[in-house]
Amino acid sequence: MATHMDLQPAAPWRELTTSRDDWNAADPALLGTMLTSMALIRAFEEKVLELAGQGLVHGPAHSAIGQEGGATGSAVMMRASDQVNGSHRAHHQFLAKSLAYVAPDGLSPTAAIGGDVRDLSKKTMAEILGLAQGFCKGRGGSMHLRWGDAGNLGTNAIVGGGVPLAAGAAFAHKRAGTGDAVFTYFGDGATNIGSVLETMNLAAAWKLPLCFFIENNRYAVSTHVEEATAETRLSARGLGFAIPSWKVDGMDPLAVALASAEALEVMRSGGGPTLIEADVYRFFHQNGPLPGSAFGYRTREEEQEWRRRDPIYLLAREMAQRQLIGDEDVAALRARAKALMEDVAGELVEQVDGKRRIIPALWPSPDFRDFGVRGDLSELDGVRTEELETFAGRIDPQARFVDVVADVMHRRMAQDDRIVVMGEDVHRLKGGTNGATRGLKEAFGDRVLGTPISENAFSGLAGGIAMDGRYVPVIEFMYPDFMWVAADQVFNQIGKARHMFGGDMAVPLVLRTKVAMGTGYGSQHSMDPAGIFATAVGWRIVAPSTPFDYVGLMNSALACQDPVLVLEHVDLYNTKGPAPVDDLDYFIPLGKAKVVRPGSAMTILTYLSMVKSTLEEVERLGVDAEVIDLRSLDRAGLDWETIETSIAKTGNVLVVEQGSVGTSYGGFLAAEIQSRCFDALDQPVQRVHGGEASPSISKVLEAAACAGPKDIEAGIRRVMAEQGLALA
Repeated sequence: MATHMDLQPAAPWRELTTSRDDWNAADPALLGTMLTSMALIRAFEEKVLELAGQGLVHGPAHSAIGQEGGATGSAVMMRASDQVNGSHRAHHQFLAKSLAYVAPDGLSPTAAIGGDVRDLSKKTMAEILGLAQGFCKGRGGSMHLRWGDAGNLGTNAIVGGGVPLAAGAAFAHKRAGTGDAVFTYFGDGATNIGSVLETMNLAAAWKLPLCFFIENNRYAVSTHVEEATAETRLSARGLGFAIPSWKVDGMDPLAVALASAEALEVMRSGGGPTLIEADVYRFFHQNGPLPGSAFGYRTREEEQEWRRRDPIYLLAREMAQRQLIGDEDVAALRARAKALMEDVAGELVEQVDGKRRIIPALWPSPDFRDFGVRGDLSELDGVRTEELETFAGRIDPQARFVDVVADVMHRRMAQDDRIVVMGEDVHRLKGGTNGATRGLKEAFGDRVLGTPISENAFSGLAGGIAMDGRYVPVIEFMYPDFMWVAADQVFNQIGKARHMFGGDMAVPLVLRTKVAMGTGYGSQHSMDPAGIFATAVGWRIVAPSTPFDYVGLMNSALACQDPVLVLEHVDLYNTKGPAPVDDLDYFIPLGKAKVVRPGSAMTILTYLSMVKSTLEEVERLGVDAEVIDLRSLDRAGLDWETIETSIAKTGNVLVVEQGSVGTSYGGFLAAEIQSRCFDALDQPVQRVHGGEASPSISKVLEAAACAGPKDIEAGIRRVMAEQGLALA
């Protein structure tokens, strides 16, 4: 018969409850601060629901009334330089951390409310109403609250989406040696999301000072936690990753504070991440001023049972029993908090003809619409720019492309210790799977990090590092198709962050990836992502076709304060061409195309490996075509001066790309050209691209799926035929 032995988890899992002795030993000032903080948060939330009920909140109003104990109990134990982020239901967490910041000496339940608290309340309410006076200038609203000074990294409308970003901030704290920690708040629903579990694994592997704080309020919208998972004790999630975990009654603020203090001790001492599950209850529906019972998924009896455990009154009762406060003082505190919120709302809302409305002068200007989608590149002002034709340094005419990729990264990392590189296998195999990071691990040690296979987690972690501002992350996707695995972090988080949070923060991040068409890796490893990224918000894209250009464009990408996609192509890696021998410090401006062959019969626009193929076909066919290497592919980076000058001369355009028509970059580009240059065109823009299907494993089918020399020739012939000209 088999023998069985119970296995013990590698990290402790404890339930923490408070005793009478804990309450007796608690600092009265701490208890008073928590009571005051919760009263202010409750009054704020009640006012938001009132405004929402009057139709003055555009969009959702996810209140956390009833859940204040978790936010306040954890925030009071943090220092100002600790940081937090949360999900869509996060007014209470944002306010709890901000109140601790504006009142570092605590809040007295019997004192007058200070001006800093008033300003915080007004600015937060203005943001929720979508007004220019808000923290994000009205762009974030209820779900996207950020105040960097107070340690609020930014809340998130994607369930679980902010968790990897918090790991990036924790990474920065660990690397900087500050001893600071990060709390990332999320609910029961997010514990089943891949990005959260991936981040738990990565944070534990790298021992990041990150607390995964689960507010288990038992419901997603209406789906009960028991319907969503077999293990409803959600703190059990930590055991699978060797994360010390606590389970507490979140309606007991002191229990939360004690658990948070213990978690902070672990994190500050280098013990890595922690997890706290706080059992809480939202008194209202997912969104708006009605209870859940109004929608039939909860009973009134259940709601009344939880209301009897209201954290504000639990704390007030415990303080009263110890003669720290009286009932009249508690009532006066609630009245002052409500009066403050009424006063603040009165400065944002007015009564006109018997109806309440937002004061019109407070709305953001429509002209502010696109501000901050990306920066203005002023960070590159004054840099030395070069082109091969005018470069005065020594040139190796036979430099191997992939060696130059590693060489320029080595140069930049040697000069800038803020740069960190991460990705799957980048630290092994003599520079990853293609040698592009050759020698970096040996030279720069823990600044070159091999990651788990978890693009969602390490992309988001890099995004959090970038938003922190102390370090510049360079991440590698082994294949660009993997962007779909990390799509939330790449597009919803990193790409939108700068604009979403008001337009005044930087996101300096470089994402390297290689187009691998022709390698036989099939449909899920062979895409060209340019078309997807070009139509997404916030990303810049560069596509170097020569070793010399790679140096200048990578230098610009690393200096840029926006996220930059750097496209490489496996067909170029082993090609040889001119590259600098010892001067790797020049820049090629973002947004500057290059005429690589002048001509007058047609304009051919292309990039990456198709530049060389196009030049070869043009020379073979003897056509007088002007070939432009676009180099920068994003909407803001298209060099319209060069493109339009050429089109004015030729009147004919051919866009050449290798990849599938379905995710085509050329479709976007052709539409832009025909809109801008219609009068200069002698015919519609012609295009060369791959087939509809993704490349297949079969060598023959892969060749058929990707555009090649024959397709370029056919495209050139189409353009000439429209002019009534024929080629031999």
